Amino acid sequence: MLSALSGRMGRWKTAVRRATAVPFIVRCGILVTGLLAFGVAWPIELLSSPRFFLTVACVAFWPVVAPRGRGGTVAALVVIAGWLVDTSAFGSPVTLWRVLALSTLLYLAHTLTALAAVLPYDAIVNFDVPGLWLVRSLAVVVISAVVIILALGLTADLGGDPFELATVVGLAAAAAVTMVLSRLTRRE
Repeated sequence: MLSALSGRMGRWKTAVRRATAVPFIVRCGILVTGLLAFGVAWPIELLSSPRFFLTVACVAFWPVVAPRGRGGTVAALVVIAGWLVDTSAFGSPVTLWRVLALSTLLYLAHTLTALAAVLPYDAIVNFDVPGLWLVRSLAVVVISAVVIILALGLTADLGGDPFELATVVGLAAAAAVTMVLSRLTRRE
């Protein structure tokens, strides 16, 4: 067991020595977006506790260290759990800016984790690669935000409950996108 631990530490030292700038910056982006998502989702009363913040920081750091594993999923689920705790147990209001910020941060953390999973830590990569990746991701975020705002505005004009109609519209859009993507993958 001691030799396995020593071998793992040796591999980590080698990885740190051979790491290049772009993969390191991508992994820093994962950490920053993860910590910001935790800050938006969890109640400030809990995050101000050093012990709780250390736990949150470890969960946010997991996808940075192992982007191919389950760390990204666990971090996203903990962020969502924090949102549920904040809105239900602590009674925080659901505001549009928090929903948009949380969805943006979760999506950026997810897409950066996906990039880090395929980008070796010692890859020599131009800054264009993550730059174009982030431009595409930000385009998805902006389009999604516009659709959400338009759907909420439409539901307010119709006089119905905005969250019910927005949920139905969102589910219909998700089903349509899933059908289109499944047909495109079968075609190739």
